[in-house]
Amino acid sequence: MTSGLCTPRLAALAGAPSPPPPAQAEAEAEAGGQCEMCAEPLHDAHRHLLDLEKDDLLCACGACTILFDDQAAGGRHYRLIPAERRELAGFHLDGPLWAGLGIPVDLAFFAVSELGEVSARYPSPAGALHAAVHPDSWRRLAEANPVLAELRPDVEALVVHRARRAAEHWILPIDDCYRLTAVLREHWSGFGGGDAVWDHISGFFEEMKAPRR
Repeated sequence: MTSGLCTPRLAALAGAPSPPPPAQAEAEAEAGGQCEMCAEPLHDAHRHLLDLEKDDLLCACGACTILFDDQAAGGRHYRLIPAERRELAGFHLDGPLWAGLGIPVDLAFFAVSELGEVSARYPSPAGALHAAVHPDSWRRLAEANPVLAELRPDVEALVVHRARRAAEHWILPIDDCYRLTAVLREHWSGFGGGDAVWDHISGFFEEMKAPRR
């Protein structure tokens, strides 16, 4: 596990104890966090690297962010997680396309590996679940939405929120996706999540629409 205080971890998706809430984690990081590549102190908002070998997120200082912005710098070990958040206007996802993806709930995110394998993660009463997506189902979705060809392997995900009449479709950095998972883990209750969790989810997507500070 990474020692970083602010990084929502892949372990949170597998049922391990959830990380601190984002505001608390950022405050802790500012109080004494450090770059997990060079140990430089971190005092401000910062970027993350994905450790491909461990499926883990690492805090990165400004200098390491610049270094790993060149994809070749990380080899097959590290990838800089992008900062851009893209809301997908006009995204086509009708009932048959959604059913073909095999996700039993209306909130999920989908990531593509460098090998072209697509995986989905979504909430359930038992915690966050993981499922492989059939290649033909993803191909049909990509044909209907050519923007998915721009999805950067491993470090970005398609996020779909169709629950409670929502219609949110985004390409988000994977650390934002893990943070959404932390929100779900912290606030989910009962079978359907409860009203509180959906209020927090709505707040999460409102935050995605705000300019980064």
